[in-house]
Amino acid sequence: MTPRRIGLIGDRNDDIVAHRAIPGALALATEATGMPVRFEWLPTEAITSPEPLSHLDGLWCVPGSPYQSMDGALLGIRHARESGTPFLGTCGGFQHAVVEYARHVLDWTDADHGETASDAARWVIAPLACALVDTTNQVRLTPGSRMAAAYGASQATEGYHCRYGLNPDFQAQLTAGPLRATAHDETGEVRAIELEGHPFFVATLFQPERAALVGQVPPLVKAFLQACAGSASA
Repeated sequence: MTPRRIGLIGDRNDDIVAHRAIPGALALATEATGMPVRFEWLPTEAITSPEPLSHLDGLWCVPGSPYQSMDGALLGIRHARESGTPFLGTCGGFQHAVVEYARHVLDWTDADHGETASDAARWVIAPLACALVDTTNQVRLTPGSRMAAAYGASQATEGYHCRYGLNPDFQAQLTAGPLRATAHDETGEVRAIELEGHPFFVATLFQPERAALVGQVPPLVKAFLQACAGSASA
């Protein structure tokens, strides 16, 4: 079977727990599905056009923001969204998927990330009321969503390492169209989004890849890989 080609958008740093977990997560998902993968790291500064991404069967925007090039990260996410390439965003990938959607779908040219643009007029990503650093929380999954299908459940327990999330001030406008909130924490704050009408476009504020550190197959990574297999055969 031809290996699926996965691009990891992010600036590799083995000091980041998630970066150490991702190869194991992909390996476990490969074992679970029987679908081999080859992955390559895509430094954000090297992403200056969509052409080098066109050979990939899937794109995963990984944790580790602020990225060396926010423009590069956003370009990679936009390519996945517009080309129908299966996309997974985790932690920083979630945050930047929101920024990309706000800028290029809603035409909010002033949309920005509160961590890197403290003077921006419209923070669609803002500091969390309570930082989620190396903590674990339960999330409720929206029935009928890709999230719920991947986990085969209505809730899951996942790990975090983040201080920024979706700004509640803009949540209603951001999720009024094809972008949907499909996972929430116990207080109702958004913890995952999906894009309707796309083969697979899912982003989570939590880091599902961390399950691999204890030898567990991350359900969402498995679902992402299955979507990449479908993309490769299309």
